[in-house]
Amino acid sequence: MLDSLDRPLAFVDLETTGTHSGFDRITEVGIVTLTDGVLEEWSSLVDPECRVPPMIEALTGITSAMVRGAPTFGELAGEVAQRLEGRLFIAHNARFDYGFLKAELQRVGIRFQPKVLCTARLSRKLYPEFQRHNLDSIIGRFGIDCSARHRALGDAQVLVHFLSAVRASVPPDKLAAAIALQLSKPSLPPQLPAGALEALPEGPGVYLFHGEDGAPLYIGKSVNLRQRVASHFAADHREPKEMRLAQSVRSISHEVCAGELSALLRESQLVKELAPVYNRRLRRAPDLHTLRWAGPAAEGTAVAPPAIEALDAGMAPDAPELHGVFRTKREAKKALLALADEHGLCRKRLGLETGAGPCFAAQIKRCRGACTGLESPQKHDLRLAMALAALRLKRWPFGGRIGLLERSAGDGAGRAQVHVFDRWRFVASARGPDQLAAAWVAAPSRFDLDTYRILLRQLDALVTKGGRVEIVHAPSPAPDG
Repeated sequence: MLDSLDRPLAFVDLETTGTHSGFDRITEVGIVTLTDGVLEEWSSLVDPECRVPPMIEALTGITSAMVRGAPTFGELAGEVAQRLEGRLFIAHNARFDYGFLKAELQRVGIRFQPKVLCTARLSRKLYPEFQRHNLDSIIGRFGIDCSARHRALGDAQVLVHFLSAVRASVPPDKLAAAIALQLSKPSLPPQLPAGALEALPEGPGVYLFHGEDGAPLYIGKSVNLRQRVASHFAADHREPKEMRLAQSVRSISHEVCAGELSALLRESQLVKELAPVYNRRLRRAPDLHTLRWAGPAAEGTAVAPPAIEALDAGMAPDAPELHGVFRTKREAKKALLALADEHGLCRKRLGLETGAGPCFAAQIKRCRGACTGLESPQKHDLRLAMALAALRLKRWPFGGRIGLLERSAGDGAGRAQVHVFDRWRFVASARGPDQLAAAWVAAPSRFDLDTYRILLRQLDALVTKGGRVEIVHAPSPAPDG
């Protein structure tokens, strides 16, 4: 049937508690192997050792009760690795399934590095006339019967039928070329040494592309440094920017990190410090701005309009009188104008217009009349307070500064870092008790929007998913790194 691919195959699908291989866990594994024309099917529920979120239960039908008492992945790891060994790993959106399996196998010390074929990418390559290539679209397009959608074995069986349909409808040379394109090793730029990729670990960290004289060209991060750097040179998806970068790079350096959080923070820091020419995101803004407003005035007293101010290094941006953080003064003013239009606020009372008479918005019936006496100042300012609340940063949920302890896994085993924060501001990263003791008393750096967003996502993930990061509330030694 499919033995024209001339190698042992493994069609794989997983069900998980979420989408992040660093925090979420596998709840079901389905594998269909094909060897010399003989199909063999295998599947198992997996105890993720955590609660299955209700949304995932509704999607897959796999409940916390169902997986309670099932084998853990550690107990199944040997059998899973044996079934996949020496086979072409085939999955839909393969990066997801491969990433989860690689992470789980690394946790038990099993190295996993198969050749991978993504059926979603294959579908896009072979059938560019279609807009959608998700599994439901493929099921409908080829009339595939799937009696157990969103269950691991049922979805793995779909992939078997899909490749059978592809083989029947696509000329063999075209199919072989599409598969070979995915499986081909990245072609390194000729100016890089042959072992440049092999020198990179398959764990988390940041990488730096350097040009002539070591000048930084691009900085990136990944949970798999070797795979991510290789993707820059993959011939099947080079964009003009990637082509220019590939032609300019002369050397690659890297820093190993404890995990994804460490890599995100370090990438942001390095981009701001070194300003590589190919990075646009994460660059340092010259001066951040905020809207300062004391709140509604008591009856009979005047209140100043919201003031656009530069965010000083010592300001805690979640202070009650500060509303939002903006990269430029112009952005702050634009946000205030948008609130005025959306909520019928008076531009004069907001300090956006001067002069006698009603504001312009009142003349076109878009101001509720604080400038004409139709609305009291107190009522206007209460509405302004409600509108500005949408711009405020989330309040710092701790009584003081905290540390986030991140423990590594896989290639970075044995490493750990503590990242100290104070009111959304980064303080320092530490390895070992001496560095940690100094970090607890160091002055925080200036507020940074990128750091705020990274930390906000991380704290949310801790609440909803757990993972290899934990909160440290008091000085304590970090594990040896």
